[in-house]
Amino acid sequence: MRPLKKVMVDESHRQAWSTRPEVAARMSPANPADSSYAEAARTLVVAGFDVAVHVDGPLTAGILADVDVLVLPHCSDDAWESTVGVGSCVYTGDEIAVIDGFVRRGGGLVVLAETEQAKYGNNLGAIAKLFGVGIVNATAQDPVARFNDVSTWIMLEAHDAHGYNVFADVQAACFYRSGVLELQADQSDAYAFATSSPTASPANAPVLVGVSVGAGRVVVAADSDFAGDDSIDDVDNRALWRALVTWAAAGPRLSAPTAAVSAVISSPAWERLTTAVEALRPLQAKDGSIVGDPDVASARVEEIVAALHELAPHVLHQAEYIEAVTNDFRAWRDGGFGVPDFLDSLMTFHPESVRRDGIEHVVVFPMYTQNGNPNRNVEAVTIRTVWPDWIAELEATSYDNAAFVPIEFMGFTSGYDTHSAVLFPETVATREVVPFSWGGIFCDREAARFRRVSRAAADRLRLALPPEAEMLLNHQALAQETFVLWDLVHDRTHSHGDLPFDPFMIKQRMPYWMYGLEELRCDLSTFRETEQLESQGVVLAPYVRIAILFDRLFRFPTTGERVRNYDGLAGQIIFAWLHKNDVIRWTDNTLRIDWSRVQDSVNSLCIEVDTLYREGIDRSRLGHWVAAYEFVSSLVPPHPQSTWAQGPQALPGDLKEAVDAVLPDEFPLNVFYESLSKALTPTIDSARGITGAAV
Repeated sequence: MRPLKKVMVDESHRQAWSTRPEVAARMSPANPADSSYAEAARTLVVAGFDVAVHVDGPLTAGILADVDVLVLPHCSDDAWESTVGVGSCVYTGDEIAVIDGFVRRGGGLVVLAETEQAKYGNNLGAIAKLFGVGIVNATAQDPVARFNDVSTWIMLEAHDAHGYNVFADVQAACFYRSGVLELQADQSDAYAFATSSPTASPANAPVLVGVSVGAGRVVVAADSDFAGDDSIDDVDNRALWRALVTWAAAGPRLSAPTAAVSAVISSPAWERLTTAVEALRPLQAKDGSIVGDPDVASARVEEIVAALHELAPHVLHQAEYIEAVTNDFRAWRDGGFGVPDFLDSLMTFHPESVRRDGIEHVVVFPMYTQNGNPNRNVEAVTIRTVWPDWIAELEATSYDNAAFVPIEFMGFTSGYDTHSAVLFPETVATREVVPFSWGGIFCDREAARFRRVSRAAADRLRLALPPEAEMLLNHQALAQETFVLWDLVHDRTHSHGDLPFDPFMIKQRMPYWMYGLEELRCDLSTFRETEQLESQGVVLAPYVRIAILFDRLFRFPTTGERVRNYDGLAGQIIFAWLHKNDVIRWTDNTLRIDWSRVQDSVNSLCIEVDTLYREGIDRSRLGHWVAAYEFVSSLVPPHPQSTWAQGPQALPGDLKEAVDAVLPDEFPLNVFYESLSKALTPTIDSARGITGAAV
């Protein structure tokens, strides 16, 4: 997949480190690892970054034009260190001005300082001071919190700072002969990510700092050795290095990405098409038939047909569909504008057969929109398939799902100005139920809603975010492809395992918690599957875990009506499980997550749900519903007036009557969600018709 961000490591100022093994070997022939950042570079590549090296000449705005994070490793004159042997260890005034502008416009900067900083002859201290951080000429020592019994190898004291948690995946980290940092007293946007311990000398002194500067971010570390090849695998130094660079890269850039250009939307015919569709809407009844002036409706239909034919050259692969939908519109008109039947044209619409990244489709049908408009109004939508090569390969080799079509909104009529984020064939008005052959998921809308609601929830709950979570919430393109991967694995899971469901669960009538458990099962299985995907080098696997966790914890329980909200219930179950097991805590209106335990706890919940399904094979249908109810109610307390809560003896024997006995809100929200729901309502409402281009 395309790199998450571009990181440039400077090796043009007599750095004492090199990402190039052959250079490190020349610097330290006896122990190349003592001068090598090869593993640090490889760690970033595995995490999805593009890593470049600047080896000669001054740093200029042109060189940094496509860079997201600039790393300045410790540099020295030759009296103290073996170096890469080019240039000067002093950055010029022009270079410092370039670095300053780069950061303030949205770039990330990582400065790796050293013990007794002043003696090396470089001016990294001047660069750090530009952003409010002083590098003290000292060496920290700790007789207690030390690594390998060496008092100058100090263990770091981690801190959550201003909503950031760079130590989410770090249980312990060590700095080797570390210097000490100072923060300006008025530096409100500077954060001590880590200090020396209370037993150190100096005690509780900042040694790792982050600073928000303009639109950019700066990391200053008082030690450079922690990321070297000979130290990066001590304790969790590798995870810390990755987290620091990710945090520096995660800030939102000032320059928004250029929106994709759509040949369809750019055509004047698209505006004529949508205008005609919107004018037809007031003439339609709930079932789609025309109750207004038929002559006016006929004129609008001809305008729709004419616009479609004008758009046809932009979607040559849809020639059969455009001809068929033209015939369906005219047959509807000629038949007196009764209940529309667009079966013939629907059977020619097959986006799953042309899954090419960026290919566009024009879609015009009388249809309802799930979680949106319940009426069968004529709608016009232009969609673009999202099918990068790495997703195509995963689908072809590991997650076969010929019906899965991730798509973007390019343009839509008002029926899709709703919470709906899917395009399914069964929503189209037809004379008979169509066979299932494709399902479109608007990954851009889902990603945009996820980002907006999760950010609002994190702010409300004062949740300290790991760098990867921040990266995901700040960058639409990353979130969008994360949702494609999540949906691919989730969607396939519906038809696999014990008691497989119909993929869209429309042919089975059962209590709504069963649908909630099914959605939960698929998400938990996906969460667990990401461990294997990550080991195979799928960069977005850890981002999928964050997306599942945040969407289920924050967005789903607080979105939509409470009437049989099975997606919301799935989120309530995850919250209750993690809270019960002390993985999450809500104290003083602050939510804390023990990230070190999330994976194991979610995997345990997945085992519980899988066991419930497997044992359900040996039960009657009603018995399985009862067992599932008992499982859910052991975590999420049911409504006090529930018939089901009184036990199996209170239920009617007839399955339909048992389903009818379910309360509309059988599992009400707890006090946490009542509070959060009220706070998030404005944000959720604002995301009603959002698309990826809007954030």
